[in-house]
Amino acid sequence: MVQCMTPLLGVQNLHVSYSARSGEVCPALAGVNFSLNPGEILGVLGESGSGKSTLASALLRLLPPNGKIEKGSVLFEGKNLLEASAHDLRRIRGGRIGLIFQEPTSSLHPTLQIGRQVGDVLAAHENLDRLALQQKTSRLLASVFPADAARISRSYPHELSGGQRQRVLIAQATACSPSLIIADEPTASLDPTTQHEIVQLFRALRHNLSIAMILITHNPALLAGLADRILVLYAGRVAEIGPTSRVLSSPQHPYTAALLRCLPSHLSDDHAAPKTRLNVIPGDSPDLSSHASGCQFEPRCTERMEVCSLNEPAAVTSGELHEVSCFKFAG
Repeated sequence: MVQCMTPLLGVQNLHVSYSARSGEVCPALAGVNFSLNPGEILGVLGESGSGKSTLASALLRLLPPNGKIEKGSVLFEGKNLLEASAHDLRRIRGGRIGLIFQEPTSSLHPTLQIGRQVGDVLAAHENLDRLALQQKTSRLLASVFPADAARISRSYPHELSGGQRQRVLIAQATACSPSLIIADEPTASLDPTTQHEIVQLFRALRHNLSIAMILITHNPALLAGLADRILVLYAGRVAEIGPTSRVLSSPQHPYTAALLRCLPSHLSDDHAAPKTRLNVIPGDSPDLSSHASGCQFEPRCTERMEVCSLNEPAAVTSGELHEVSCFKFAG
């Protein structure tokens, strides 16, 4: 992907926290920085609790009541979304930025037909008469259900499979021709065959519509051959960001390398081959409410040094368009 001079999205020094009922404040994102070019796909990778979903919600200011953006900026098409009015945000959400949630069952109204739900997105952002609305809704559903759009339009969510419901969310997200789609774990609850179909659909969207995407996942294999770059989050901090091929083939941060070692190996053709255990990252995810100093990954890192427990590493360049936050590369 050729880098553009003007990013579509620029996130600078984003800090997000959550407040507990006790009044304790727990940081969820700390100093997140990245940019996204038009038509580019950025994969966001990390374990559960790393801050991936918080990032997706914060970009569109959709945090729960106990969530707070402490500081930072989110520049989208030249506008800082953190300073945008409620009116502007309603126009941008679903219009300029589409959001695909992890669980389609909770995102679709159980008593409304699918055609109505897709049409409602169009009606909220475009001034269309009834016939034009019906025609555009039909075209949208046909783009994700080429062989069965009419039946899907008349169906209710409970009558569809998980993969079909996810395709409906994709139709909603692309309804108003946005320039960016944020997909939060869109294949997490799907079987491998359906996951592959959804990934193919994302490829088609990128090819046909040139939509930029932020694809959030805990599965590195999902990003191979799809994402242009990968951002690795750990404990709300960017551990590594770089071209997909380089991050997956030659990870620089010990956390990224540990994540990739946890992937199951390809099945052997030798059925007599001994079974092997899956690798795991030793230790537990950090307690962010403890406000510990140093590198958050240090207690679990097999390459830790004394400085790692004292200071937090800054991002340093580790090759073209590749940055890593690790003291191995400092100086």
